[in-house]
Amino acid sequence: MTRHCSFIIPVLNEAPHIASVLQTLAERFPEAQRIVVDGGSTDATVAQALPHCTQLLLGARGRAAQMNLGARVASGDYLLFLHADSVPDFDMQQLTACLHGRPQWGFCRLRLSGRQPVFRLLEWAINRRSSLSGIGTGDQMLLLRRDVFERNQGFATLPLMEDVELCARLRQQARPRVLPLTVETSSRRWEQRGVARTVLQMWALRLGFALGVAPAHLSRAYYGRQL
Repeated sequence: MTRHCSFIIPVLNEAPHIASVLQTLAERFPEAQRIVVDGGSTDATVAQALPHCTQLLLGARGRAAQMNLGARVASGDYLLFLHADSVPDFDMQQLTACLHGRPQWGFCRLRLSGRQPVFRLLEWAINRRSSLSGIGTGDQMLLLRRDVFERNQGFATLPLMEDVELCARLRQQARPRVLPLTVETSSRRWEQRGVARTVLQMWALRLGFALGVAPAHLSRAYYGRQL
């Protein structure tokens, strides 16, 4: 029997992408919940998402808070946290096979949408790093059993690195299941900011987080403003 899964997607001004992502989820995971949590979009995100999701919530801006809100109304045995520009490259049957044995938590492998060879190198590095460290990111579709998420009180309300922080806590309890499944994520961040600049920035942010730099300072460095 297929266990019920709930996709939780935090969004902010994602009108160009959200409808196609939700349509793909509906096709590949017809029995799963598709919960969209908007953090105050000023574009047509809500209008684009509404016909294609099973539930749309309006909440305070902040990815951690939005995902926690979505989790509170989700009914699935597994909570699947997915970014608005990421699409699972598999279906419910493949996912169900990977959830045999009821792993506590895990994440998928990453594939970037860009076609240039440099993106294949980035994919390899990110997947290798996450596999060795046991730290995944939202780009890789974090998945948690509901009881594990609730026991750990969800995401810490940080303006950045909320996924890294949660994985670090979960890793102390159990190693993640790195699923042999791929999630394709938009490479727009690297394309817009430049590959070298983005990689160096992410290394610096992770180092700063590990050294205890306040997440608010890291957020300003990443976004250029306070969220």
